[in-house]
Amino acid sequence: MNKPLVSVIVPNFNYARALGMCLTSLKAQTYPHLEIIVVDDCSTDDSVTVAQSYGARVLRTPENSGPAAARNLGAANATGEILFFIDSDVAAKPDAVANAVEVLASDPEIGAVCGNYDPVPLIRDSLVEEYRCLQQSYWLIADEGRIMTLYTALLAIPAPVFAEIGPFNPRLRETENADYGLRLAQRYQIWLTPRVRGVHDHDHELRVLVRKVFTRTALHIPMYAHKPEFPGGLSSGPRAWVSIAALLTLLTLVLPVLFGPVFLLVPLAAFAAFVAGDLPMYRFVLRERNSLFLVYFVAMHFFLNLVIAAAAMTGVIAWLASARFRRLYNRPEAATR
Repeated sequence: MNKPLVSVIVPNFNYARALGMCLTSLKAQTYPHLEIIVVDDCSTDDSVTVAQSYGARVLRTPENSGPAAARNLGAANATGEILFFIDSDVAAKPDAVANAVEVLASDPEIGAVCGNYDPVPLIRDSLVEEYRCLQQSYWLIADEGRIMTLYTALLAIPAPVFAEIGPFNPRLRETENADYGLRLAQRYQIWLTPRVRGVHDHDHELRVLVRKVFTRTALHIPMYAHKPEFPGGLSSGPRAWVSIAALLTLLTLVLPVLFGPVFLLVPLAAFAAFVAGDLPMYRFVLRERNSLFLVYFVAMHFFLNLVIAAAAMTGVIAWLASARFRRLYNRPEAATR
């Protein structure tokens, strides 16, 4: 049986420190028929030199345009029957491509296969990164199965499906995956599977993580307004309610000061609701680390959920005040095909 050629597309911007590990993992894939394309988005470090040293085909965007444009450029120049997108800060497990091809071949209704990450970072250099890695790994574990969004760090999609759905929206630098997932899920199944796995070098600086979480949360608000069932929205599950519980905990801390110690029960109840909403994740963290790290993890998770709550309120205000923001995900029909 002939195996289809897989075009592995690696969008990259200033990630030379992990790019070599990513390409090493691709060279070690058990799947034999690969072409590796690195799309460099005007990096200012030595990413291009690193990519060339591994024998990858290197394409360059004319100007820094974001991951959506980089993926589109790679797809436009790919010759494979299957496109396998992998971020340059991810090292794929040796069987990741082979398993993705197998899952896609199992059902013609499957239009994309997404993968998960190990709970340990690719480069271990901060507690912030340790938190983010565990949190993201668990959230993806909890989502495994058929999903309505898209995770692009490890993503396989047949080239004809990509051509049918159309390219990623290059105007979106932070939420292009969610936009594409909505479009794709209207015609095909999307599956998140632990069989496609990698190790991710998550953000190790708190300010970078806060900026990303805040920006992405705010930019998702027009999507939640249009599709309330979209993952992360108030009607999609407990995650949004956990953020609300964190905010209520903070806001109600003033009550015992104003009205007496008995009102301390209010923020304590809100905090209990915050913890209960993610209790399975805390059990997961305790199994992976220890009780001392769990205390840090809960504190970081509380803080990040305050960031999410603030970002959501900012997004709602922007949605109410700006027609342009409300139309963020509107595209001409011709651009989506």
